Amino acid sequence: MTSPDTTKRSATIQSVSIAARFLDILAKADGPLVLGEIARRARTGSSTAHRYMQSLVREGLAAQDDVTGHYDLGPAALSIGVRAIRRIDAVEVAARAMKALASRIAASCGVAIWTERGPTIVRWYRSTDFAISTVTLGDVLPVDNTACGFVFQSYLPKDAIAAARKEQPASFRGGSRPPAEMLDAIRRDGGAELNEHLFSLLTGKAAPVFNALGEIACVVTTVSFVKTAEAQGHRAALFAAAQAATRESGG
Repeated sequence: MTSPDTTKRSATIQSVSIAARFLDILAKADGPLVLGEIARRARTGSSTAHRYMQSLVREGLAAQDDVTGHYDLGPAALSIGVRAIRRIDAVEVAARAMKALASRIAASCGVAIWTERGPTIVRWYRSTDFAISTVTLGDVLPVDNTACGFVFQSYLPKDAIAAARKEQPASFRGGSRPPAEMLDAIRRDGGAELNEHLFSLLTGKAAPVFNALGEIACVVTTVSFVKTAEAQGHRAALFAAAQAATRESGG
């Protein structure tokens, strides 16, 4: 038999869930909404929507325009959102995605950040089905000879790229600088790949991960056999993982 306290607690929890639904509607909207539209999207009656919206307004989680009566997110909701964004570490989000990817495909998977010396591997996960090791943790990659370098060049200022080139060893400087058309294609396609470029039979792929400010936070990358990558769809898997990491990072 359900006690009165249990019933009351369940009702309270349900109220929180419904309120969260209304907040989600406001967050996903392109702009302020009228009450009727909120009720329609929430699949509730207007009276229910009004009751919840007024409660959210009192708590500062929603705001109502005095003239139009339209509802939007309130200052408290925006403050929570900003604090949540600040706590997200895009590199760690990307690292989790690459660790998971390495367990699913025959490729080594990693995360690179930009340093004054160029792309630098800060996370690296080896697949049990791909034993060849061409990259390891802490390695600095060529700016002009790797998919990671090309992706960073597609989004970083030219002066940052030029400064890194000067810091790279002479052996890294033999690559051709990518033309503007290639960088445009990388931005359009969502990443880059180089087949049998530095190592025979191997392919390197890379894709950007963005933070909540829309800036490139890191690059996720894979190394695998060309034929295996084609058979297992590594390009699509990597690009999808990068996009998911960007969404989770608020980008």
